[in-house]
Amino acid sequence: MEQNCCEKTHMPVIGDVAPSFEADTTQGHIKFPEDYEGKWVILFSHPADFTPVCTTEFITFASMEKEFAALNCKLIGLSIDSHYSHIAWLRTIKEKIEYKGMKNVEVNFPVIADLTMDVAKKFGMIQPCESNVSAVRAVFFIDPKAKVRALMYYPLSTGRNFQEIKRLLISMQTVDTHNVATPADWQPGEDVIVPPPGSCGTAKERVEGAQKEGIKCLDWFICFKTLKLK
Repeated sequence: MEQNCCEKTHMPVIGDVAPSFEADTTQGHIKFPEDYEGKWVILFSHPADFTPVCTTEFITFASMEKEFAALNCKLIGLSIDSHYSHIAWLRTIKEKIEYKGMKNVEVNFPVIADLTMDVAKKFGMIQPCESNVSAVRAVFFIDPKAKVRALMYYPLSTGRNFQEIKRLLISMQTVDTHNVATPADWQPGEDVIVPPPGSCGTAKERVEGAQKEGIKCLDWFICFKTLKLK
């Protein structure tokens, strides 16, 4: 049997308070979570500047920045590269790179220069089995109370699905606002799941009164409703 000599990687998990940090970025010095009070944050890492997969990802994220801002969400990027490397790479993206019709794209969200790996290690972004010198493609969803609500990890070779990142953010915000759940492959605007009843009595009442409440039940434990959004 092959011995696993990789180091253990520690990372925040769902429900943890996100590690605090201060960092220099392409948009100046930031202090987390203080500078992001009341905001959702998507903190994501990329392996290195001037790499092709990362370039397509940054063009996509930058093109969607206003969409995330409309959802009360700030973006923070990170890699183990220098501040000057970040600046040169982002300038190259704006001046030379076109991807899927997106061109002249300016990256306005902060990108952390993490040469010491301090932030990357706090979030478990360095995974020695994959690389000792590059952060994997991690995505942390952090809510306005600075709690980790979801996380995604991709290998170095695979670009992320940014529509899924946005969908997941909207799902969590919908769940928080309306005390519901979202079903498989849910898209914003589709029916949501009503929390299951906690007793036999409420289960019977749920089924019998479902139509009056605008609830569609497949059985006592699985009921859907349409949200009346403003």
